[in-house]
Amino acid sequence: MKRLRDIGEDALIGRLLRGFPVGDLHTGPGDDCAVVDPGRGRLRLLKTDAIVEGVHFLPEAAASKVGWKAAARVLSDFAAMGGRPEYLMVTVALSAETPVKWAEGLYRGIRRCLEKHGGTLAGGETTAVPVGAPAVISVAGEGSVARGELVLRSGGKPGDVLAVSGRLGGSIKGKHLSFTPRLLEGQWLGKMGARAMMDLSDGLAKDLPRLAKMCGCGFEVNADLVPRTRGCSVEEAVGDGEDYELLVAVPEKRWGKLVDEWPDGFAKLTKIGVLAKSGGKLEGGWEHFLKS
Repeated sequence: MKRLRDIGEDALIGRLLRGFPVGDLHTGPGDDCAVVDPGRGRLRLLKTDAIVEGVHFLPEAAASKVGWKAAARVLSDFAAMGGRPEYLMVTVALSAETPVKWAEGLYRGIRRCLEKHGGTLAGGETTAVPVGAPAVISVAGEGSVARGELVLRSGGKPGDVLAVSGRLGGSIKGKHLSFTPRLLEGQWLGKMGARAMMDLSDGLAKDLPRLAKMCGCGFEVNADLVPRTRGCSVEEAVGDGEDYELLVAVPEKRWGKLVDEWPDGFAKLTKIGVLAKSGGKLEGGWEHFLKS
């Protein structure tokens, strides 16, 4: 019998979505967010994300940091579309033995994230899991993006400059619980005509091939140019995952102007390569259903 570890996440999603019509969606499954066109005004962004104890955070992690991460992951996906957050719904599944103080800390972290980066907690759900089972926190969000500033994963073309924000690698040392969703950077890139963008959740080695495939392209990357967190190797920067930085494709003719006008205070933007007509390979990255 074929199991999930035999096919991996991307193949699983492809199988599960067979037969589902896109309907009147502007952009359906496969991008960082779904996009709904209400007919006028800003486009609506829809996103859901979940974190699981023992997978995305350790039992001893501070509850407030877990809450921050749960909310910030969704905000990071809005950033990757050039958008902003508006409303979040939070579902928590906790054991009856969970300390009340831990649950309160979780929501304190969510509140801090929204106070700093925007968005309103609009509601949610609480439910129980068996004693000893891992905690699960699922966050669904709605955001928006201005017409003409939406950036999908699929818009890149051969020759476009590939760049990343911030520094990559070393997430397991704690960065994955305290990262900054690059909302301002994403919105600015949308205004400046970025052609394709996504956030780096599974590692550059896993996510760059996804973006290139959506664009119908290959890629050429100089791994030595990848900006690294202090103390990280090139392999860790490319493959660790949970960086939540932006990966963007920009027309080569716009790159110089974009760099010259990059606002002070934004995370540094570093060129790492280009989209190509074909080819490209990187080793590493996170796989949700890794073969044993």
